[in-house]
Amino acid sequence: MRRVILFSLLALVAAGCGSTAPSQANRLIYSADLRSSNEVPPISNAEAGAQGNSTITFDVTRDASGNITAATATFVVNISGLPPNTPIILSHIHQAAAGINGNVVVNTGITAATPVTLANGSGSFERTATIQGATVDILTQIIANPSGFYFNSHSALNPGGVVRGQLVRVQ
Repeated sequence: MRRVILFSLLALVAAGCGSTAPSQANRLIYSADLRSSNEVPPISNAEAGAQGNSTITFDVTRDASGNITAATATFVVNISGLPPNTPIILSHIHQAAAGINGNVVVNTGITAATPVTLANGSGSFERTATIQGATVDILTQIIANPSGFYFNSHSALNPGGVVRGQLVRVQ
């Protein structure tokens, strides 16, 4: 009987120590419904039918007081409805409400020098960015008011943005 109790206790301790996944409080998930019609001004050229979605997962690190000190942002982006071989030259989060253009505050790392080409006019990509320093304050603002921020991707034909969507907290 003692062995059963001892092995049960050891199993519980091992299960609690073996997890490296962030706790629910330290994993924040946002989404954006991407549409070319959400751009300001709306897209009216060959890329006008573009749409998609973006899921942004922030895995945060907190200090002993619960304040966010750093984070990792993982962007998963799906876009469709573009002409074949469309290069996505930028993707990031901006600070502004719907209908207003704002400044870039969190970048995915995609640039015109390192574009993602959507061979069939549709595709997905994933990027990860580190958030630290002044960007931690931006993350705190995103948590407080996600609709005050939007995600968008830019194409070569529409360098000001081809699809856009306001952030919505999912989890």
